[in-house]
Amino acid sequence: MRQPAFWNEPAGLGSAVLGPAAALWAWGARRRIRRGKWRRAGVPVVCVGNLVVGGAGKTPMAAAIAQRLAEAGMAPHIIARGYGGTETGPLRVKHRAHHASRVGDEALVLAAIAPTWVSRDRPAAAELAVEAGADVVVLDDGHQDPSIARDFSLLAVDAAAGFGNGRVLPAGPMRERIADGLARADLVGLVGSPAERTRFIEAWSGKIGIPVADAQLKPLPVGIDWSEVRAVAFAGIGRPEKFFATLRGLGAEIARAVPLSDHQPLSDRLLIRLERQARAHSAQLVTTEKDAARLPARWRSEVLTLPVRLEFDSWAEIDAALESAGLCVPGERRAES
Repeated sequence: MRQPAFWNEPAGLGSAVLGPAAALWAWGARRRIRRGKWRRAGVPVVCVGNLVVGGAGKTPMAAAIAQRLAEAGMAPHIIARGYGGTETGPLRVKHRAHHASRVGDEALVLAAIAPTWVSRDRPAAAELAVEAGADVVVLDDGHQDPSIARDFSLLAVDAAAGFGNGRVLPAGPMRERIADGLARADLVGLVGSPAERTRFIEAWSGKIGIPVADAQLKPLPVGIDWSEVRAVAFAGIGRPEKFFATLRGLGAEIARAVPLSDHQPLSDRLLIRLERQARAHSAQLVTTEKDAARLPARWRSEVLTLPVRLEFDSWAEIDAALESAGLCVPGERRAES
């Protein structure tokens, strides 16, 4: 979704006018969470979520956590909610068989990392995951879901975007009050460049009373010399400009950057228009891994994909938190073997 400009203006007129609606939203969020059933899954549950609408890096962070647990010899399964009109589940995602219109683009990306389920009923999906062999469950975007208890909660925060004006919807980008969300979290994963992370800490350190682990999204090597690529780049993610900046950082020449809405369907009409633009600029169509999951089959060979993975600067604090939740970390498992 495109965010209103006033979401980044602390004293903006728009956010002030919407103050009463924001107070009602915050009250409703607190009430729903306090009335939650918080059912146990029978295995440890790790939740990766965020406090704002839009992209914060939570799905790459969930993938990174699942990989870390797998490296420890565990069998993590990921549970995602899907998006929009996708499958209500519980359904186990088949990476090469299902389409994003059914299970969601993020679920398809996650299914390439670890066994993944989509379900709006997370406890039901967790039960099936355990029956299928999971000994730990990772929730993607589950911080505001009061239906399932968790043993460790990690909040993904985009350092560049921060918390906007810090106000709750619709006056700002927050899903709930900052203090309420942080009170249920164990650790913040701060995603961005060193400079972006420094600016975030300067602005928001007084609000954060839990440990912070620094992380960055880094491109995967795919055998392409991006400095030789002239691109018409398109992205339907929370902050498309991050993708365009990554491409430029790799040396690609962007003839045209086309931001789309988050999860926007990639129709033939849209793709034909983008293809015409690429031909006019003697350029190659390039998109994100998440967007590529929504491409119709006949377009997949026509579009280059730039995948990224989230890397923590250090796993020390996260490993310690996982250990306190009863989960092994790679160092422990190696020491035992």
